Amino acid sequence: MSVTLKQLAASLGLSPTTVSRALNGFPEVNAETRKRVQDAAERAQYRPNTRAKSLATGRSMAIAHVIPVSTSHEIVNPVFADFIAGAGESYSRAGYEMLLRVTSDAEEAQTYRDLIARGAVDGFMVQAPKISDPRVDLLSEMGVPFVIHGRTSDIARPYSWLDINNQRSFRRATRFLIDLGHRRIALINGLEHLDFAARRRRGYLEGLESAGIGPDPDLMRQAEMTEPYGYRSLTEMMRLRSPPTAFLSSSMIVAYGLRRGLTDLGLRMGRDVSVITHDDDLSYLPNDGDVPVFTATRSSVREAGRRAAQMLLQLVKDPQCGPLTELMETALTVGASTGPAP
Repeated sequence: MSVTLKQLAASLGLSPTTVSRALNGFPEVNAETRKRVQDAAERAQYRPNTRAKSLATGRSMAIAHVIPVSTSHEIVNPVFADFIAGAGESYSRAGYEMLLRVTSDAEEAQTYRDLIARGAVDGFMVQAPKISDPRVDLLSEMGVPFVIHGRTSDIARPYSWLDINNQRSFRRATRFLIDLGHRRIALINGLEHLDFAARRRRGYLEGLESAGIGPDPDLMRQAEMTEPYGYRSLTEMMRLRSPPTAFLSSSMIVAYGLRRGLTDLGLRMGRDVSVITHDDDLSYLPNDGDVPVFTATRSSVREAGRRAAQMLLQLVKDPQCGPLTELMETALTVGASTGPAP
């Protein structure tokens, strides 16, 4: 049975107005009272009436994720799913709804304008940013709160974002393989017009350069990150006259393709060929156990979703508090997929 705001207020000996203001973060409610109200609401599993809250605050109580058709496959990507799950937790806790809108690439800008004109949403979460992403200027000029999951290079205008340190992460992973004696290291990357993949490539190249190793175009690939892409990349590269002894993968999904390719060639991962992958700590592809399957640069995309959503909700409440930025570092977890160069 759901608890109403009036019932929650009565149980605390407070007025419904005070409880409402405490739950909505109004500054005139002192920290001790706010904490008491929030704890009681959590215990009672109180969920605010979204329509009533919207009328009271003048907000729509909704956040939009606009997905262009060209990247709509992201919706079935487990990385996207875990990010959405984390963001949804933060939205729900604050009494917000999440709106997913798939639109044609040509109508993407108009979709943003229509949602704002109708007062349908209070802010936008922007995903899969490209280099010089035009959405930064578009949304900034519309004066609407937004947060980018990731960053976009070559943009002078300040904006709010949450990202992981992709460049440092892949530089460190490359150095780890070099320290194991590897010199032929392949990069199996995502599409490099996307900012995260461009940063990972830079980190990989910096790692090679720091050891005096020149880049080899035959050992670098970019494509949509799927399991078959990993499989094809490995089987083709292992036919080279001087094949790689190690692979650096931008996705756990790709890494499973690499492992399948090694198995089909009768090679043992970690002994004959080493693999390091980026691990988003996906709920559907866990990399755990006493010894993880893969050595990985690890960062939870679900936690990134929670934190990015909290940043966006903060901007909705106080647009003048931005821009907000957060750079999350990755952890290098050593697993069974790496070993000394043969």
